[in-house]
Amino acid sequence: METGAFVRVESHHGCAWVILDRPPLNLIVPEMVEGLQAAFIDLTRDQSVRAAVVTGAGRAMTAGMQLQFLADLDAARAKRFITSLHDAIQVVHEAPFPTVAMVNGACLGAGFELAMACDLRTAAAGSLLGLPEVKVGVPSVIEAALLPALIGPGRAAELLLTGDSVTAETALAWGLVNRVAPRADLEGVTLDLVKRVVECGPAAIRLQKELIVRWRNTDLRSAIEAGINAFAQSYASDEPREAMRAFLEKRRPRFA
Repeated sequence: METGAFVRVESHHGCAWVILDRPPLNLIVPEMVEGLQAAFIDLTRDQSVRAAVVTGAGRAMTAGMQLQFLADLDAARAKRFITSLHDAIQVVHEAPFPTVAMVNGACLGAGFELAMACDLRTAAAGSLLGLPEVKVGVPSVIEAALLPALIGPGRAAELLLTGDSVTAETALAWGLVNRVAPRADLEGVTLDLVKRVVECGPAAIRLQKELIVRWRNTDLRSAIEAGINAFAQSYASDEPREAMRAFLEKRRPRFA
């Protein structure tokens, strides 16, 4: 499925792969933002999608925004653009299926915000992740707000106020990424992680993803109430009974 000049969607091993395709660094321009949003809107409408991997073509996930584009903005155009970028990343953040950012190289600025909006992250050894916006005169905004919850307020403040990047290895130690692997092994490691997700009950995974999004966006009491409703809702199908029977009978479940 083609979505635009700078984003393409492929299917590998039963998983959708959304690939930022503007090598060598996949620098973000408005056309890519539009393509990303269009791709995820289409995937969200497809009930057969079990998971999606977001990555970049070539040697980087994305090194961030095209500075030549940013340098020409005025205040009104800057607000319109950053709003459109947030709208695109929010579609990823709230996708009804699990999302995995496969950081195959530099992942900076808006690209890092896109990675943080995913549920899971894998990274190539040595890759740099960071929010360098303050170094070019603007603050890190929109999904940068996810950073304190991921690594703690102190570490987040250091990255945000210095614009420094961290390596994939440090990101792993901080809990920011789930797996780090040599570049040659990264796709296999990512697929293994995705496989473990899609082997679970598809309805249960969608309910769990919905709860994860709710937990990010609401207070504890409301999150727990949503969980109670989701638990009951899961029994509207035979999926829990089949999964439990399979576990007790020591066999793989047979989901419809």
